Formats: sequence, C-alpha cells, structure tokens
Amino acid sequence: MVHFSRSLSRSLPGSLSRRPVLGMAAAVLLSTTSMAWAQTAWPNKPVKIVVPFAPGGTTDILARAIAPDLGKAFGQQFVVENKGGAGGNLGAEQVAKSAGDGYTLLMGTVGTHGINRALYAKLPYDPFKDFVPITLVAGVPNVMVVNTDKAAANKINTVNDFIRYAKANPGKLNMASSGNGTSIHLAGELFKSQTGTFMAHIPYRGSGPALLDLAGGSMDVMFDNLPSAMQLIKAGKLKALAVTSAQRSAALPDLPTVEEAAGLKGFEASSWFGLLAPAGTPADVVSRIQQEVAKSLATPAMKERLATLGAIPSGNTPAQFSALIDAEHKKWAEVVKASGAKVD
Repeated sequence: MVHFSRSLSRSLPGSLSRRPVLGMAAAVLLSTTSMAWAQTAWPNKPVKIVVPFAPGGTTDILARAIAPDLGKAFGQQFVVENKGGAGGNLGAEQVAKSAGDGYTLLMGTVGTHGINRALYAKLPYDPFKDFVPITLVAGVPNVMVVNTDKAAANKINTVNDFIRYAKANPGKLNMASSGNGTSIHLAGELFKSQTGTFMAHIPYRGSGPALLDLAGGSMDVMFDNLPSAMQLIKAGKLKALAVTSAQRSAALPDLPTVEEAAGLKGFEASSWFGLLAPAGTPADVVSRIQQEVAKSLATPAMKERLATLGAIPSGNTPAQFSALIDAEHKKWAEVVKASGAKVD
C-alpha cells in the first residue's frame, strides 16, 4: 500500500498532497472490500425459484427436486413459487422484471426460452436480453399418452391405431397441453402436421391439471413431458403410445419413438429445463448456483431419482446453457414456421 501511494503521489500535480492520496487509496480499498463482502454475503434471505406453470408438471418437479440441496448448500431456503399462465410467459415476465440480485430465479423451459419468441406476436420479455443463463438442469423426452379406457374402447394400441381413429373422427378429439407455446403443444402440432390429422388444442396452465383431465376422460391425447406423465402411466390411468424423442427412453425402453412407430422420419420434440436469473445478476452468484446445482445433480440419489422419471441431468456451465438456448430458438423457430402455429 505504501509503495502504491508513493508512486501515485509522484504522478499527480504538485498541488495534491500525499495525505489526500492516502485517503483516496484507503477509500478504494474500503470500497473493494465492501463489494467482496457483499458478494460473499449472498444469500442472506430466502431465494425464490419461479416455476412458470401450475404444480404437478415436470418444471415444478425438477425445481422442487433441486431446491432442498441448494438450501442446504447456501444456508437459506430456496422457495418454489408457481406462476402459471400464457404458456409460461407470465412467470418468465415476473422474473425478467425482478431485481438482478440473486434472490429471484426462473426455472425456464424450451417453451419460455426456445419456442415462445417465434410463436407469440408480442412477448412481454426478451429471452436473451432480460436473462442470465445459469445451468441446464435436465432434458426429457415427451411421451404421447391417451386415456386408457378410451384407448381400449376404440382399440387404440399403437400410434398408427391412433392416426387411423383420428382420421376417421375429424374434429372429435381434444389434444391437451400445458399451455400455448410449450414443447407439449408444439409436439402435438408437429404430429398433426406430419400425419394429416386434426385434434382441437386445449391449453392448460400446466401439465398437472391437463393430465388430470386426460386421465378423467375429458381429454383424448397429450404429448406430455415424460416425468410428469410417468406416475399415471405406471398406475394404468394413461396409455403411452410412443416417446417423441429421437431415441427411446431408458425409463421406458420398450416404448418406441414416434418415428419408429409411425414412420414419421425426423420427428423429434424433446424438452429441457434450466435455471436463469434476471439480467444484471452478479457473475459470482450465477457461478456459485451453477456449481451447487451440478453437485446436486451428480449425486447418486439425484441421478436415480431423475432416471426413474426419464429425465437426463445436466448441470452445464452458463456459457454452455446460453449456447443451447440460442440453438434451440433457431430450431423451434423453423418448427413454428413449418407448423403454422401462432398465438396472438
């Protein structure tokens, strides 16, 4: 410090004395120390993870899976708050307009950050400028599911059976989704486009309520994320016809892909979920969250839990997650254009 002050004082005009220079140096040191202390002090209150869909869906499941480990790692509660509506846009907008202080996070999806910008005429947030990517939590295949009783009554055991039934009953089937613009919605639109079938799209505020109506019989088909549909599939309430990913899922290895089952070449509509923070969130906070999420996802218990749901854990870096978001936006923009799907 002494050497710094002397060299600085020599370079200043003669009218500036050594004492003010020392005062300036001390102020700089104090400011730097205060900034470092403020960074390491985070978090000193609970952190909110906004899930932009209703409870019960995969977004909600994954957020609640990692929240306890983050709470233990940082010594503060990580509280999950559901803010469903408008295909995830309401929750995403809430986080986009929040302070970038590390206390409000978003469990974003392929819908909020890969699809909606191309699908909606007006989006209340910018998925690139308004957010800082933290880490991809997991990727999951979607699964084509139908009501078990209806499938039995109409002899629907395969994807081709469903296609034949849908073509024989145009306009009579309802296709549920977790909301406009979600991968669940777009997977259905892609299926309709490639098979020449028509089902009326009924958007919900999340997978949870949509699945309940599908199991109850008021809906006919859904292209849901596998983790949220898995329990109802295992319980026999829903019949799984195929996964929408390019490859079969290890969680349901006997279930074919849509491409395999119906010969729809290139059919692929998987989903992903990751943490993001509002723009301006300190880089050290982003880095610390990413590291702890990666640690949590690497534990045997978490790996086993996600595997049973059909989810593939990630925990990648902010830069890698940012690159994925960019690539997914370009991919889904083409799908939206080809399907003709639009939401005002």
